[in-house]
Amino acid sequence: MTFIRFASDQYDLPVFAVTDPTYTALGSWITGDISVHFRVCLDALADVDDLAKGRPVEPWGSEHYDVAIDANGIRFSNRFVDESGSYSLRDLTEALEEYWRFLASQPEDPDLVRQYWPDLPRWQAELLLWEQRRERQHPYRGRLF
Repeated sequence: MTFIRFASDQYDLPVFAVTDPTYTALGSWITGDISVHFRVCLDALADVDDLAKGRPVEPWGSEHYDVAIDANGIRFSNRFVDESGSYSLRDLTEALEEYWRFLASQPEDPDLVRQYWPDLPRWQAELLLWEQRRERQHPYRGRLF
């Protein structure tokens, strides 16, 4: 069982529950900074995989957090509230994988039409778009999706 679970609230926004309160800040960062953006989650997953394999990653951009992700893990602080965290790469990876599973499991609105690959589930279309824009196969292809 994972140390963090994700769900949607009554407004279809992501919320989380942790088995250990030391992971609360990580859940806040994921649901706040990644939010419902598949491509941002794909970026984060690619970063943790690249770091685990010794490859460099671009600095993480955020409107609300100062974030550093490196081979040791993640360190962040919220610019607007007193919240910060430092987590290992392993914990970050596990939480991001769980968050991707949550995002990919969300029902789609049948009345919305996507311009890119409307015939595919959203998670697959987002993956293809990510790969097309980055001109490489996502490192999680074949493992998580």
